[in-house]
Amino acid sequence: MNFISLLKKVFHLKKGKTTKDLMKKFLIVGLGNIGEKYQNTRHNIGFTILDELAKKKSITFENERLGAVSKFRFKGRAFILLKPSTYMNLSGKAVKYWLTKENIPLENLLIICDDLNLPFGSFRLKAKGSDGGHKGLKDINSILQTQNYARFRFGVGAEFSKGKQCDFVLGDWSSEELKLLPERLTKATELVISFGLAGINNTMNAFNRK
Repeated sequence: MNFISLLKKVFHLKKGKTTKDLMKKFLIVGLGNIGEKYQNTRHNIGFTILDELAKKKSITFENERLGAVSKFRFKGRAFILLKPSTYMNLSGKAVKYWLTKENIPLENLLIICDDLNLPFGSFRLKAKGSDGGHKGLKDINSILQTQNYARFRFGVGAEFSKGKQCDFVLGDWSSEELKLLPERLTKATELVISFGLAGINNTMNAFNRK
């Protein structure tokens, strides 16, 4: 099922569906590190995807408590985009603050991060799971005291020699990756929107491994 077909299916509303049912809020958190030197690194793919989505929606980020925040509404859903300013390994505090501030249920939280165990540009959306060695997810798990939230892992590959993992994730994209990145970013923004509109199960079926 392609993205357009998925949306058509979602908006074939059943009788009895109310406006209140549709006006749901979602917190979409892209993980990354603040500062210009990290801007185009693999580890900052969470920030990069949110920047791409903000560009498509013609919105901008404002610096607020514990992060840069941008908001938009689409098809009856409110999307709150958050780029934590706490650095990657301390992301949990910002996530918890904005969940509480906006009164967003845990099932409407989506965390976006990089994954060394996936080939470049591949997607893996899951409803819950361990941190998998990702320090940003580890801190979120610790602060929220749960692993039961959705996470969207974007594959960055593992093309590094022994002992060079840190240099790799904090390094810039290769020239070949940069050629392929725009198409993957477009697909990633579609996944985020689908998460809010179609739910996690439909979105996993439509996007995982694509």
